[in-house]
Parts: sequence; C-alpha cells; structure tokens
Amino acid sequence: MAFFARTSTARLLRPKSSVWRVALLALLAVMALPVALVPVYAVVDPVSTPMLARWLTGRPVDRTWTPLERMSPVLVRSVLVSEDARFCQHDGVDWGAIRTVFDEGGDGGPGRGASTIAMQVAKNLFLWQGGAYLRKPFEIALAYWLDLVWSKRRVMEVYLNIAEWGPDGIFGAEAGARRAFGKPAQKLSAREAALMAAALPNPILRDPKRPSRRAQLHATIVASRARAAGGLAGCLK
Repeated sequence: MAFFARTSTARLLRPKSSVWRVALLALLAVMALPVALVPVYAVVDPVSTPMLARWLTGRPVDRTWTPLERMSPVLVRSVLVSEDARFCQHDGVDWGAIRTVFDEGGDGGPGRGASTIAMQVAKNLFLWQGGAYLRKPFEIALAYWLDLVWSKRRVMEVYLNIAEWGPDGIFGAEAGARRAFGKPAQKLSAREAALMAAALPNPILRDPKRPSRRAQLHATIVASRARAAGGLAGCLK
C-alpha cells in the first residue's frame, strides 16, 4: 500500500518538476540572448526595446543611424558631462556614483539615478523600463559585458543612436537634432548641443525644442562643463 502511495505521489510531482525545468531553461535562454548579441552589436547597428515596442504596436519610429564622426563633437562632450562624467575612467559601472546616490537618499532610498551610459545602453537594448530594483542586477552585469566587448567609442555611438530624444518616436541624436533645431547632429551649436544633453534621460518632459526655464539653466551648466571637459573624452578618439 505504501509502495502505491509513493508511486502516485511521484507521478503527481513529475509534471510539476518538468514545468519548472522548462521555465528554468527558458529563463537561461532569455539571459543568454543579450550576452550573445553584444558581440554581434559591436558591428551591427542595433535597435532598442522601446523602438521595437513601438513597431509592434503600430506606432512610428523616427531614427537615422549616424556614425559618431558625423555628430558634432560638442554634442558628444555635452552628453558625456551631463550623463556620465567618469565614462572614460570606469569599466561600465560607476560604484562611487551609486554609493553617493544611496547615501543621499537616506532611509527613503535613492532619489535620483546613477546609471552610466553603458548601463543605459544595456537597459535600452535588452531590458525593460520599469522595476529598477529588479532590473539593476541584470543591467550592471550587461554593462560590464558591454564595456569589455565594445570600445568606449562604440558604447557612446550606440547610446547616441538609440536614446529617445523627443515625443512620438524620436530616437537618436540625428532625428532629435532635426526635430528640435531643423539641422543635422553634425551642425549643432554648443548651446543647442547642451539643450539636447539637458533633455536626457527624459526628453518627453524636457523637450529640447521647447525647453523650460529650468532646462535652459541646466543647459547653461552643461555647456560650461563641456567647454572645460578637456581630457574627459580622451577615450573616444
């Protein structure tokens, strides 16, 4: 009798363990895909998950891939000093900035982000937009992998081509510059470049075409820092 009871229990548990095994294999496959795609995207120009989401829901996407050498150098410096001033010094993750953010947040947690450019690229290419506490471990691991496989120049080039830069599906510096100022990213002035950089990482609320007074003040600070950037962008040569 006990034998039959054990046999019945084993039969009941077997389908459940099979489901868990399939779920685990699926999770491993999902995690392995970004790792495999990073070397591919070193030479193939990628699209971001927000861009894919818009296409899948029938919404337009405006993005013109533009090599870094065809963008205004002052735009590159402005984005660097605004988003990740230690870009050339860290290996994809700036733990000093992360510690500072958590220290400033106190008991209520962090009040602002500490994502490097590599972390933002990892999120936009492979991950989801909400649920930061669940997403961050994956984001950090992928940022290290990106920084290891790609050159710093490639990380910056991809970021400037996948960042959202306006409402209604405007992605990348080229489309953003044409929408905001009616000119290509290569022709941006220092002030225009600073307004573009100040709009990140939320150009829907900080529209560079119609900047608020606060955004204009922030752009003035960005422009000043970009002029004094000097060797901060040395790894992009």
